[in-house]
Amino acid sequence: MRIETLSEGQTTRQASGRLGVDTRGQGFTEITDAVARWVAGTGIRHGLLTVFCRHTSASLLIQENADPDVRRDLLTAFDRLAPRNAGYVHKTEGPDDMPAHIRTVLSGVSLSIPVAEGRLALGTWQGLYVAEHRDRPHRRDLVFHLIGA
Repeated sequence: MRIETLSEGQTTRQASGRLGVDTRGQGFTEITDAVARWVAGTGIRHGLLTVFCRHTSASLLIQENADPDVRRDLLTAFDRLAPRNAGYVHKTEGPDDMPAHIRTVLSGVSLSIPVAEGRLALGTWQGLYVAEHRDRPHRRDLVFHLIGA
């Protein structure tokens, strides 16, 4: 087994950014194109992008972007893993709030994505998504940090 070196050198640049994402309620909002354009605009050719979601009831996913059935099946799986009416104690913000927190724990609020040749090093069928776990639309704030050269 041999690892191919794609690039090496000093870390000489960094960039930070922020993106507000308006969701439509429970479901997935793809952000791949917006993030790719931002990365390309930084001029950083090789590095590591961190994306962070500043919420406890929404998360970030790298998931298939070719077949929408995948996203529908993921929603079904989330419903099984963290059902809406499971007798949760925390109900201050409604019956969808505690399941949203559980779904966020399961899926995570940050991603690390390699950048190569000024592009996100995603696989052929991979896309970046904000997963909204609440029933109502929300504005979700994402923070980006790209470090590289």
